[in-house]
Amino acid sequence: MTIKQRKRIVLLLVVALLISVLAACSGNTSNPATKTNENGSADPTATPDAKPSEPPATLTVGIFDRGIQGQPDLNNNTWTRYINENFGKQHNAVVKFVPIPRSQEIDKLNILMAAGEAPDVSFTYDSATVSRYAKIDGIMQLDELLEEHGQQLKAYLGDKVLSYGVFNGKQMALPAKRTSLAWNGMFIRQDWLDKLGLPVPTTRDELYNTLIAFRDQNPGGVDAVIPWGLAATGMNYNSGNLSASFWEEQSEEEFVTTIPGWLRPENKEALRFLNKLYKEKLISPDFALDKTAQQADADVTNGKVGFFSANWDYPLRPNISEPLKANVPEANYVPVDAFKNYEGKYKKIAYNENGINVIIPKSSTNAELAIKYLNWMADPEVLFFMQYGEAGVNHEMENGIPKVITQTGDNMQTSYLNLDYTLVVNGVELGDPQKNIEALAASAPGLEDVAEQSYRINTTDTYTEFFFDTPIESEIKFGKTLGDLNKQMTDRLIVVKPEEFDALYDQLVAEYMSAGGQAVMEEKIKVYREMQANK
Repeated sequence: MTIKQRKRIVLLLVVALLISVLAACSGNTSNPATKTNENGSADPTATPDAKPSEPPATLTVGIFDRGIQGQPDLNNNTWTRYINENFGKQHNAVVKFVPIPRSQEIDKLNILMAAGEAPDVSFTYDSATVSRYAKIDGIMQLDELLEEHGQQLKAYLGDKVLSYGVFNGKQMALPAKRTSLAWNGMFIRQDWLDKLGLPVPTTRDELYNTLIAFRDQNPGGVDAVIPWGLAATGMNYNSGNLSASFWEEQSEEEFVTTIPGWLRPENKEALRFLNKLYKEKLISPDFALDKTAQQADADVTNGKVGFFSANWDYPLRPNISEPLKANVPEANYVPVDAFKNYEGKYKKIAYNENGINVIIPKSSTNAELAIKYLNWMADPEVLFFMQYGEAGVNHEMENGIPKVITQTGDNMQTSYLNLDYTLVVNGVELGDPQKNIEALAASAPGLEDVAEQSYRINTTDTYTEFFFDTPIESEIKFGKTLGDLNKQMTDRLIVVKPEEFDALYDQLVAEYMSAGGQAVMEEKIKVYREMQANK
């Protein structure tokens, strides 16, 4: 073999060795700390939570089961698959949803907490329940977890919203950001008014006379007409701002500490008015038995109800508007403001900036993953998909505003804009308040004007619940008992014989106050005065 040939062989061997080394390197071209975002592009900030060989963690998350007809499997639908595909796989986790009956929110949570089986991501709208669990060390303090794994979430919620979840100086809950502050609304059948030649009522007396006309003349020609649709107290169908229209003047201290209104001047007359309506067959005859509001929903969508009060957008929601249109095409609910107070204002409650309270039980072994999940949910792209889905399938864009395309089956949303899944937000979130309002209206195709009018009415002349920066210990202790009593009292007073009304009202209020109401009121006065002194 010549020298030239030997050099050639050596060169070939070196080249082969280099190729094999490069091939080995190229076999692992992805950096283990580099992941892709939901659009498939690299996300340099993402880090793996577990080695691929490790079994996936199971993150349990609560989900309201609203019992809506035709709803999909709450654990296997378009939205849960998106979550598991885009969050679960990235964090080597499976997100499993635990159904909580909407009408049993607090009771079910208490049962699960007592058994040590509450979801890793649990929630409640009741701040007193959060206070109670914080006091007994039943939920985790979230300050460090939020600081380490929730920077995007912190930025999205902001200090004001987060402050509603602080108890004794510690972050014990993560309140959702509420973008829509309207709460309740009242609605009346415009088509019935037109048939009877009546105007939209603007006072309590005008509404009363209108309800009588609905009862006596039955403009819808239905069996068993219901002038005012109502459900058991605590459900969505309620008496709106009727009570506030009876209340007389109070100082701020009196207003925020009188609980929950039973001792307000003239509150008794508001209940007497409802009692009068019940006796005159102007409200749903079996309302007290309707503890899920399913009967009230059926009455509304079957065209039997002339007037009702519920969430400000309730008749605009697809689960109400669509069956109503199918059953009674001419039905037309419009918003109404009929309960004027002594000032000539239509005082009504509105929401504070905070929504549902998310908590992590002490029994959870996935607290870090839970915060990462909520932090991921606060991403604008994630929120947009969870609320509006895929363009051309779940929504269409018009003038820069997404308009929802109503879906059934897997694509169906069982709550408005999937609020039961998003958890970090209550309401439309497009990153701009004006766009949010326009999107609220656009969420009711064909009813945009009604939506805007209802939102305007129900964010005018409003007041909000006072936020006590110190937990009210007596409310933690007696809150559940008093809440249950409040519902029972209202329903009993509506149906009692008129001649027995005064005696029963006084008796029930005395029982309420002795069951903890007096203690709560006195403590609220004390805390309120301390807050004023420290301003």
